[in-house]
Amino acid sequence: MSAKSAISKEIFAPLDERMLGAVQVRRRTKKKIPFLATGGQGEYLTYICLSVTNKKPTQASITKVKQFEGSTSFVRRSQWMLEQLRQVNGIDPNRDSAEFDLLFENAFDQWVASTASEKCTFFQILHHTCQRYLTDRKPEFINCQSKIMGGNSILHSAADSVTSAVQKASQALNERGERLGRAEEKTEDMKNSAQQFAETAHKLAMKHKC
Repeated sequence: MSAKSAISKEIFAPLDERMLGAVQVRRRTKKKIPFLATGGQGEYLTYICLSVTNKKPTQASITKVKQFEGSTSFVRRSQWMLEQLRQVNGIDPNRDSAEFDLLFENAFDQWVASTASEKCTFFQILHHTCQRYLTDRKPEFINCQSKIMGGNSILHSAADSVTSAVQKASQALNERGERLGRAEEKTEDMKNSAQQFAETAHKLAMKHKC
């Protein structure tokens, strides 16, 4: 089981939440954290996770999850409601970069994702979730590549693929319907011709008989 699947199962499923995406990160600038603040457990991996509740009305949140060295379990740390997110900074809109910043009402963190592609995927999901679940104040996305904000996102591409498949299927059905219609017309014409031929033959037979 992958780390993200394990996080979804251990952290979010028990609370009837569904994890939409996650990105493994490390801080760009290290904070001085007291030994006791980490529970004295040493090194750890950090994941920024995006989740929604299964119950209505749907609530979305961003959660910081950690896995300490030597442990197979995950620990929920800080959590913010999506409404508290004020700004998402992609750092550089002109190139693939693993760096990004998240600004909340009461917190600001500077991160580096494990890979630029993982950050990009997380940003696409985050942007889509904000558009879907936030009606009033949406966070500002700055210094982000166009593929994150525009029609090239994986979400839009998936939607386009489904739409294209439906259109092709509909066109194929229409063409098939037209072919069947033409075949039915030809069959009806042949039936009428045969019936007329039979009637003519019958009349001629009766005439010669007389």
